[in-house]
Amino acid sequence: MDLIPAPRRVHRFETDTHAWSYRLRPESRITAAQGAQGVARWLRAELSAATGFPFDARSPEDRRGGEALDIHLEFDPELRATHGREAYRLDVHEYGAHLRGGGRAGLFYAAQTFRQLFGPQVHRRAPLPGAEWAAPSVTIEDAPRFGWRGVLLDVARHFLPKADVLRFLDLMAVHKLNVLHLHLTDDQGWRIEIDRYPRLTGVGAWRERSMVGFRAADRRDDRPHGGFYSKDDLREIVAYAAERHITVVPEIDLPGHSRAAVAAYPELGNTDVVDTSALGVWTDWGVDPHVLNVSDATLRFFENVLAEVLEVFPSEFVHLGGDECPKEQWKASPAAQARIAELGLAGEDELQSWFIRHFDRWLAERGRRLIGWDEILEGGLAPGAAVSSWRGYEGGIAAAKAGHDVVMCPEQHVYLDHRQAPGDDEPIPVGYVRTLEDVYRFEPVPPELDDAAAAHVLGTQANLWTEFMTGARDIDYRAFPRLAAFAEVAWSDLPRDPAERPYEDFERRMATHYRRLDALGVEYRPPGGPHPWQRRPGVLGRPID
Repeated sequence: MDLIPAPRRVHRFETDTHAWSYRLRPESRITAAQGAQGVARWLRAELSAATGFPFDARSPEDRRGGEALDIHLEFDPELRATHGREAYRLDVHEYGAHLRGGGRAGLFYAAQTFRQLFGPQVHRRAPLPGAEWAAPSVTIEDAPRFGWRGVLLDVARHFLPKADVLRFLDLMAVHKLNVLHLHLTDDQGWRIEIDRYPRLTGVGAWRERSMVGFRAADRRDDRPHGGFYSKDDLREIVAYAAERHITVVPEIDLPGHSRAAVAAYPELGNTDVVDTSALGVWTDWGVDPHVLNVSDATLRFFENVLAEVLEVFPSEFVHLGGDECPKEQWKASPAAQARIAELGLAGEDELQSWFIRHFDRWLAERGRRLIGWDEILEGGLAPGAAVSSWRGYEGGIAAAKAGHDVVMCPEQHVYLDHRQAPGDDEPIPVGYVRTLEDVYRFEPVPPELDDAAAAHVLGTQANLWTEFMTGARDIDYRAFPRLAAFAEVAWSDLPRDPAERPYEDFERRMATHYRRLDALGVEYRPPGGPHPWQRRPGVLGRPID
């Protein structure tokens, strides 16, 4: 059946001479028990688009021989009690299908698996002539390994229009991924509307030009670049994601990676060291030295920003970056040094820790939790904060052993902006070579963690940084097919030893999955290398050997 991600248990009903199946037909119906109507509406819409059949509702009491007619969805309290809200059971027989979930999310994943059973064409948006819709008779029991199965989408470096974000959410849902980490602010752009501070988007959402490729090439695209999401745009994205059981976690980066904010409001910078009045939004990639000052006024400014962020995003976690904060301006700033002395801090690292702890307390008072990149461990970390471990496993190991929750996303393994093969054909080759097989063999829980510390690993996340991705086609190429491998790592019950993972079986199933991606309109990297139009000849990257 070539399902991706692979379910835990599958039993197919067949003999040497016969395989039973269920066929969709114009009179097929979809029914739902109380509370399951939302998932039923989604499944009805998806199957109707591909087949042209209406799938009208029918009373759940309409039965034949004690078996549900056609397709029936319901919750299963026992499944929830034993395996959680995201668990599901799918039974397909000659007369129809029975989808059961531990909760709405589990029921939704049952529907996603059920859809895959009908073949790649079921992912198209209109019926094709001559298509037949048969699913094998099968029982599938499934539940995810991790609760956090995330993808970071960087819309700060290159803005991604709302319609493309919604499309990306659909692609995440197909792969049973459930967290979209939306990187909304950075040196190169501010992408979220804040009513109280209109210059954040009026100035901060636009840059004069962009670097093309890596810095050493000294090459520029002189088109202005920018864009931002209104609050209603983001509310729509959050609601659309929620219908697909995806949580959107916003990131507002501070105190570093903040030049766009300083360009909009120069008083946020270290004005006792540099003249920030003429700063523009940064047009280079990398880490800009202009960081936030540590005044009470700046703390109040970002409290006001975050108050509006919380109005839009209901997620438990709010990501505050905390990474790559150069300390040179603080070292030279009399105001920053006075703050260090006032608080009795050991130095600039502890000053950053104090800054992060302030917002950790502020978020906790409002029922939210701070998560940040592993640099927030430097100088000490507030007890309730969680860590995104990006510089390798080390930060995540230290955080988990200290009792902090962790999301594993080491750049050496799951930064999907990194190149997929060696050689000159890869467009703007940056970072490590990470093939489809490399991603499939990524293990989120390192062996250094005992069971108690490993329990703090909430899950894992693949990151898509967009310095070298100008739009959806570039994101498709970098993300897929590797995101399918990552999804299986995050969901499936694979051997913990990467060397023991059945990559050959995954590669075989990918032959069908490529056809699903084709039907979905995904411009993935072909196994044999990029298409001519996917290459960027002559644009310098930054490969790491």
